[in-house]
Amino acid sequence: MKLLHKDIEKDNAGQVTLMPEEAEDMWHTYNLLQIGDSLMASTIRKVQTESSTGSVGSSRVRTTLCVCVDTIDFDSQACQLRVKGTNIQENQYVKMGAYHTIELELNRKFTLAKKIWDSVVLDRIEQACDPTQKADVAAVVMQEGLANLVLVTPAMTLLRAKVEVTIPRKRKGSCTQHEKALERFYEAVMQAILRHINFDVVKCILVASPGFVKDQFIAYLYREAVRQDCKILLENRPKFMLVHSSSGHKYSLKEILCDPAVTARLSDTKAAGEVRALEDFYKMLKQEPDRAFYGLAHVEKASEALAIDILLISDKLFRHQDVATRSRYVRLVDNVRDNGGTVRIFSSLHVSGEQLTQLSGVAAILRFPIADLSEPEDDSSSDDE
Repeated sequence: MKLLHKDIEKDNAGQVTLMPEEAEDMWHTYNLLQIGDSLMASTIRKVQTESSTGSVGSSRVRTTLCVCVDTIDFDSQACQLRVKGTNIQENQYVKMGAYHTIELELNRKFTLAKKIWDSVVLDRIEQACDPTQKADVAAVVMQEGLANLVLVTPAMTLLRAKVEVTIPRKRKGSCTQHEKALERFYEAVMQAILRHINFDVVKCILVASPGFVKDQFIAYLYREAVRQDCKILLENRPKFMLVHSSSGHKYSLKEILCDPAVTARLSDTKAAGEVRALEDFYKMLKQEPDRAFYGLAHVEKASEALAIDILLISDKLFRHQDVATRSRYVRLVDNVRDNGGTVRIFSSLHVSGEQLTQLSGVAAILRFPIADLSEPEDDSSSDDE
């Protein structure tokens, strides 16, 4: 993402002009948009024209529209973002108040104006425009006949390719059918790696499977790389890392990222940091439950007591359409930062983010224990009696 222009006043109202450069930038834009914002972007509109003879024709014209955002639709697999709203600026093709859907495009700038730019949104812009935060981990999670090729970026987990090949069982006295099918399967996975992984950006490629599937695949990969003289695979050989997983499905990614050997290798990546923070929270909940809180009301009480050391919060909560509820989450994040705590905003498109959402989307590891917060309520009810 490229920041072209930023104009924010002292009262936090203002506008920014951004240019999305890759698919992941659409996810960042989706998190920036809220209903009621105004969005100005280039779009295509079907216009009806009437000639002097009275015949009516229609043509598609490219024009720049400014709409008041009404509906936001994001497709996480295709990374496409559509924004529907009413036109709020006079235009020769579109009447004021007419509905239009803008599909944001890569490498085309757009201007977003808000009444209030809060700290969470400004952090998101900073993160999106930081060139160091790109897809730094790729993973091939496989079992016999099934492989999922996944890119783990700082903001999301993208399924880039799914390879499925039917592999017949070994027959008594003959394994040729089984071996041929395995070769076909390994070849398809190898082609998917070459097609979808940008070796200039990716620091590490995790190959995970139950049993010996990963070892057989890596042996095949290097053998074929030498035979076909595929320099890109031979030069990036040290980036491949073999890890055990319980299956070849995408959900095994969480257990792979928890592996101590993997965390050591990926210590500087955001996704691994999120997984590690969630693991620490679960450990604390098990060993010292008075130092691990979850649920907004309890976490807010801990924040008032200046007790929060690490706040874990899902980015899904900042997409809440009720302004009062959203500003409550923003206030919590600001309070924790002001009091010297660490804030980790989890992406809801990561496996760790999905897990945090099941814990109400907000949790905290405390500096010191706080007694169970439900006790005072019990005392007040007994007083009434």
